[in-house]
This record gives sequence, structure tokens and C-alpha cells, in this order.
Amino acid sequence: MITLRYHITSIAAVFLAIAVGVVLGSTTLSRSLLSGLNTENSDLGTQVAQLEQDRNALNARLADGDSFAGAIGPLAVRGVLDKRTVVLITTADARPADRDAVKALVTAGGGSVTSELQLTDAFADPAKADQLKEIVIRLLPAGVQLPTATDPGTLAGGLLGPLLLISKADNKEQASPEEAAAAVAGLTEGGFLAAAPEVKPAQLAVVLTGGSSTGDDAGDKAATIARFATQVDRSGAGAVLAGGAGSAEGSGAIGVVRADTAATSILSTVDNVDTPAGRVVVVLALAEQVAERAGRYGSAGNAQAAAPGAPSE
Repeated sequence: MITLRYHITSIAAVFLAIAVGVVLGSTTLSRSLLSGLNTENSDLGTQVAQLEQDRNALNARLADGDSFAGAIGPLAVRGVLDKRTVVLITTADARPADRDAVKALVTAGGGSVTSELQLTDAFADPAKADQLKEIVIRLLPAGVQLPTATDPGTLAGGLLGPLLLISKADNKEQASPEEAAAAVAGLTEGGFLAAAPEVKPAQLAVVLTGGSSTGDDAGDKAATIARFATQVDRSGAGAVLAGGAGSAEGSGAIGVVRADTAATSILSTVDNVDTPAGRVVVVLALAEQVAERAGRYGSAGNAQAAAPGAPSE
């Protein structure tokens, strides 16, 4: 006779069997899962180690390339700027190391830096644009005519370009030393230039900047520097705008220039001046400017070639 106790015992046995099965099954599953995860973790560790080795190898190759470019640079530019004079204009975010290296290579190329000028943060600040334009118009020498454009970068280039560069037509100064000194002093007092020694005009100009601009007004800041450099180029035998990593982006001065076909037709740009090879290219691009040619050089996607004469990408 089947009793209630028998039913209870049977049901308890069934649940006990299920519990044992679950425990055994989960233990087996856990072991399989853990084994799979351990294998996958080991594979990932191997991949990470390989990637680190590849990265270290690439860094070593880049370091070797930089060392080679730094060593061969003075030989590569020898004589290309024979007796040429250059004015060096730096923005607030330009690296001093890049400035010093470019100066040394200009000298190695047979040229000389006659003057240096540093633009302050206020120069490209959109909030200071009206003030900059007012000072430019007030300090304009009698024999200098401003361009018809009304943006601060172009107007400032229209003032400083003729003061910093000699005339392309006759190699003569475009303003008197007194007029140049007065303009530089006025812009310095207005907070747009860092204090500078006496300005001596040159044949060519390098405008040296940093990377991409930041902040809400990044595009306007970059455009001011880009248009300034373009107008300086128009004032003499030529100019090169050089920047570091990020300068060829949309919020970088070089990126703004390269988006303007009218600007790129006259102004040379170099987007990797933060490398030894890029600094060499700046000097080669200056020499190309003398020959009335311009190019987009560097390693960014919108560059046409690594250097003048190199195969186009």
C-alpha cells in the first residue's frame, strides 16, 4: 500500500536528484567556462605583449628616423637660402624648441633671421578683434595700403607684412624704421605682440604656430592666424606657415589655409614642424617660395607630399 510517507520520500528523492544534478552540472560547466576564459585571457595577453613589442619597435624606428633627419638636416638645406633673409613670427602656442631648430636650419641653409616677433593669445582672440582692427588702422604708415578684407587676421597681416618684409618688386623697405617701430610698439602696448627688439625687414617669413586651437572659438582663432599668414605672404617674396600635430585639422591654422584654394596657391604650409624632418621641409619650402611655388607638406591627410620634390600622395 502506497502511503503518504512514501509519496513524500519519493518527492524528496526527486528533488535531491535534481539538486545533485544541478551541482554536478554547474561544476562541470564552471570548469569548462573557466578553462575557456583562462585560454582566452592567455591569448589576449599574448596579443597585448606582441602589440607592445610592435609599438616599441615602431617607436625605435621613429626615433632613428628623427635622429637621422636631425643629423642630415643641415646638409640637406646647405646653400638653399644663400644670402636670403628671413623674419620669424611665432604664435603664443608655438614651441620654443621648434623655433630654435628652424632658426638654426635657416642659418645652415645660408640665410639669416633678421627679426623675431611673437603674437600673443590676444592676437587671435575673437573678443579682441575690434580692438586689434582699430589699432591696425590707427598705426598704418602713410605708404601702406590695407587689403579690402575686414577680418582681423588679414588686416593685421596687411599692416605687419609690409613692415616685416621688403618689397618683392625692388627689394626695398616698404616703410621707414620709425613707422615700423611705432606700429610694433602700438601692438605691443595693446597686448597683441610680446615685446620685440628692433624690427629689420627680410625677404621671406616663417609663421610658426602650434597645433589645433581649442575652446568655443577655436575655428575663429585658427582663421585669424591662417589669414594673417596668407596676407604676410602677399607682402613680400614669400612665406611658410608651419605647425605641429593637429595644425592641419579644421581647428588648426594650416587646416584653414588648406581649405582655401586661393591661399594654398601662394602660401606654403608644413604640418609637422614638431619633427626634425618637418623643420628641414620648412627651409626647403622657403627656397621654393623664392621660385614662386607653393605646396602643402607634411604627414597629415591633406598634405600633398612629404617635402618639395617628393612624390605626391
